[in-house]
Amino acid sequence: MTAPRSLQWRISLWLGVGVALFWGIATVATAQRLGHEMDKVFDSALEETAQRLLPLAVLDILSREKGDTSQRIVTLRDHDEYFTYVVRDERGGTLLRSHHADDSVFPPFSKMGFVDTPTHRVYFDAALQGTITIAVAEPLAHRREVAKEALLGLAWPLALLVPASLFLVWAIVRLSMSPIRNLRTAIETRGSGDLTPVPVAGLPSEIAPIADAVNHLLLGLDRALKAERSFTANSAHELRTPVAAALAQTQRLIAETKDAASRERAHQIELALQRLSRLSEKLMQLARAEGGRLQGGETADIAGVAKMVVDEMVRKSGTTARIVLDVPETPVPAGIDADAFAIVLRNLIENGLKHGRPGLPVSIVLSKAGVLTVSNDGPPVPPNLLSRLLQPFERGQTVVEGSGLGLAIVSAIAAGTGGEFVLTSPLPGKQFGFEAKFSAPPAGAEGRRERRADRMASGAVKGAS
Repeated sequence: MTAPRSLQWRISLWLGVGVALFWGIATVATAQRLGHEMDKVFDSALEETAQRLLPLAVLDILSREKGDTSQRIVTLRDHDEYFTYVVRDERGGTLLRSHHADDSVFPPFSKMGFVDTPTHRVYFDAALQGTITIAVAEPLAHRREVAKEALLGLAWPLALLVPASLFLVWAIVRLSMSPIRNLRTAIETRGSGDLTPVPVAGLPSEIAPIADAVNHLLLGLDRALKAERSFTANSAHELRTPVAAALAQTQRLIAETKDAASRERAHQIELALQRLSRLSEKLMQLARAEGGRLQGGETADIAGVAKMVVDEMVRKSGTTARIVLDVPETPVPAGIDADAFAIVLRNLIENGLKHGRPGLPVSIVLSKAGVLTVSNDGPPVPPNLLSRLLQPFERGQTVVEGSGLGLAIVSAIAAGTGGEFVLTSPLPGKQFGFEAKFSAPPAGAEGRRERRADRMASGAVKGAS
């Protein structure tokens, strides 16, 4: 038999087996002791019967007339006769017997006391200097039957006590293991970005050191992650000022120079600085998303946010031909910060515009349930590459310029806020296209965010089959 992996079931099983074994041993010992005591009681009854009957038999025999021989006592009514007796003279002749007595059962008198035959327990006694003897016999089968009934009388309560004991052991162990289950639940239900200490109050002394060790590990991880994110965010922030200054000087150089070759080189420098500026902005967004600072504790109308983001991007690009927006007219409340949702939508739209087929629109659909779907035309993405697109700086098989951070930022925000982010390619029912679906956490769902964050942190990807 394979031992259960659960500690609770292991303790319950072995304690239950121990209790059942203990009850079994106690029952056997009690039965043996009871049998011994019953033999003593039956022997005493045999002896007492013989001593009571012998004087009566002697008086009866002495009062007979000469010539009277053996007499059989006639019973007044039929009954179970467990004791039978025979009264004999010194020559072994029968003088008196019980009505069911069988002479073959009684051996010849040899001594006073108990004698065992294959079928009976016999007690001998004598009077008148051994001239009159009495033998009282009891069937051994009767003793075994009584012992069997007594054992069954003990076994029936045990048949109820043993299962009740097993259930009681299981209930006590389960109750005692509740602090451990609470610790497990506290660890399981927290999100991947929640590195706060787990509660140790009320834990047994055997488990408290484990919880302390977990807390020390979480503290170390929190420090390491904060240092990493701080370095990324600070580096990106510190780059903004010199990049902006260099970009301004380059634009001034373009305006002042008259040489065509110099102007072309200055334009190349301007484009490179603009790419560097966008990269620093993406790095800051990624650091903020992974650090949990975009988690919204308030309810936001993401339909209104979507309209504002699209209007802003249309104003900057100067065209609406490639952006098709479909949002409900009524507010769509969601448990996500407005800035976080704006970053999600902006990155998904930029990804669709860059990697979609030129001239074809990017479709943006927001459902009343808070599910944002951004899809674009284009060649399908291989399944083995689809899951890697959620990793930072992973750009896939494309020659389009980009940092490879947009989808990673959205994935980090989904993990931090308790939303869902799924990539699908090709489009459902088609042989081409790419779809990114972000499900915002419902309003008031803070309690469910932590339970879903671990699953989302792995960047679940559909359509890989």
